[in-house]
Amino acid sequence: MNFLKRLFGRGTGGKEASFKAAGGELLYAVGDIHGRDDLLADLLVRIEADRHSRAAHERCTLVFLGDYVDRGFHSKQVLDRLLALSPNWATVVRLKGNHEDMMLDFMLDPVANASWLQFGGIATLASYGVVLEEDETGAPNLQKASKNLFAALPDDHFQFLRDAPLIHQSGDYLFVHAGIRPGVPLHAQDPRDLTFIRDAFTESNKNFGFRVVHGHTGVQNPLALPNRVAVDTIAYATGRLTAAVICEETLDFLST
Repeated sequence: MNFLKRLFGRGTGGKEASFKAAGGELLYAVGDIHGRDDLLADLLVRIEADRHSRAAHERCTLVFLGDYVDRGFHSKQVLDRLLALSPNWATVVRLKGNHEDMMLDFMLDPVANASWLQFGGIATLASYGVVLEEDETGAPNLQKASKNLFAALPDDHFQFLRDAPLIHQSGDYLFVHAGIRPGVPLHAQDPRDLTFIRDAFTESNKNFGFRVVHGHTGVQNPLALPNRVAVDTIAYATGRLTAAVICEETLDFLST
């Protein structure tokens, strides 16, 4: 189902005066893609149409919140599309998610990190032309799969998996894959928390000092709370890939 939903304030009416992007900036923050290149292509068309429907802005930024690979069947194609994306109307920020970390860990030590296969890794291998059956999880098969993945992986994919940033900030908004540890200053956050944290972040009512826009923890519908915005609408299973749209003092959601 297609929808464009505008939220004002906290669902009680009025402008959202407490949170602003950097002056003049229009931002789109895309949730977890998980190998659904078809949905990514669809959403990018919708984003560009939405951008053209708005008044001109000094800056426009596309922020991708991580988890591009696994579960869906076109992880390689997703990374190809994202790494080639360079629109003349926007800056592109590609953050790292925990599934990118798990993929890289498997490549470096497949036996110790074989659990990646249970979280959609087999589909990612297949997208790179590497066949591994669910019952082929002995050490020799895992090592062979890792070697073949290394051979099939384009250099820019490996560099991205290794070097993708973990956070992006604009004004009062902080963009991160999973969330942040409450009570810990931003400069002291554990990188693993930024890509893996769940309950300690999502169950907190704390004012983090930013309004955090994140994926990682799936929601049936995009969620706007006073301290965070959740946009992982479980695209690989639901067919709904969602972007938060932040424009001056308003927050919108755009979805496939």
